[in-house]
Amino acid sequence: MEKLKKRWGITSNFQIVIIFIVFAITGTTSAKITGPVTEFVGLHPDALHPVLYWVVRILLIFPIYQVLLVFFGWIFGQFKFFWNFEKKMLNKMGIKIK
Repeated sequence: MEKLKKRWGITSNFQIVIIFIVFAITGTTSAKITGPVTEFVGLHPDALHPVLYWVVRILLIFPIYQVLLVFFGWIFGQFKFFWNFEKKMLNKMGIKIK
């Protein structure tokens, strides 16, 4: 835990528990939301090849996850950590955010 706290620049065990909770809630919520989003867009598993359907669904999960991560981070009082986390992740993908 100490290595993770040092790497992430956090000070308390409580903060790391909150961060893990936010990651868990965000992952679950983004996976649940993606189903209705694909339905709304008109993508149905029986209308597309199953591989294509799941590729599209996974590609939809990514931006939903990014938005929800910052949102739930804000709700749990960890906005600064998750905003910096997002900026780092997007910078690694070639998307520059100040």
